[in-house]
Amino acid sequence: MKKLVLLFLLAPVVVLSQNTFEEAEAYFKKEQFNKAKPLFKKYLKANPNDLKTREYLGDIAGYAKDWDTAIDYYEELVEENKNSANYRFKYGGAMGMKALEINKIRALTYIDDIKENFEIAAKLDPKHIEVRWALVEFYIQLPGIIGGSEKKARSYANELLKISPVDGYLANGYIAEYNDRPDDAESYYKPVSYTHLTLPTTPYV
Repeated sequence: MKKLVLLFLLAPVVVLSQNTFEEAEAYFKKEQFNKAKPLFKKYLKANPNDLKTREYLGDIAGYAKDWDTAIDYYEELVEENKNSANYRFKYGGAMGMKALEINKIRALTYIDDIKENFEIAAKLDPKHIEVRWALVEFYIQLPGIIGGSEKKARSYANELLKISPVDGYLANGYIAEYNDRPDDAESYYKPVSYTHLTLPTTPYV
C-alpha cells in the first residue's frame, strides 16, 4: 500500500519533468537556444545521468561557440560511451574548433585527440558522412609536417563516394581545388548538379 501511495505522489513529478524536456527539445529544434538551455539545465538537475540532455547542452554550447563547455559535455559522454560514433565526432569537432581559435603552439596539443576521435568515429560507423567530411578537412588543411596528408584526405573522400556519390564527388573536387588543380576539380564537380546542392559543412569543422 505504501508503495502505491509513493508512486501516486511521484507520478506528477515525473510527468512535469518529462514535459520540461519535451518543451526544451521543441525550442532546440526551432533553434531557440536561449529558451531551450535553462529548461535542459532544469531537467538535468532532476536527471543528472540523462545522455540526450547533456548532448543537447553540448550542442547549444557549440552553436554559441563556447567550445570549452561543449568539450566538457562531449568528453563526459565519450568517457561513458566509448563506442558512440556520434559523441566522438562531436567531441573531435569541438576540439577542432577550439584549436582554430587559439595560438598555434597550444593548438598542436589538440591534434592527436581530434584525429583519434574522428578516426574512431569513422570506424564505428561506416556510413557516417559528417565525420568523413571532417577527416577530409582535417587532413587537407593540416600541414604535412604535423600529419597533414592529401592521400589520407582522398581515402576518406573515396569512402564518401561509396556512401554518398554526391558527397564523394564534392569532397574529391574540394581536395583538388584546395591544391590548386582546377581541371581535376572541375572533373569531379561536373557530375554534380548545383541546382539544389552546395558544398556541405559539418557542425564544427
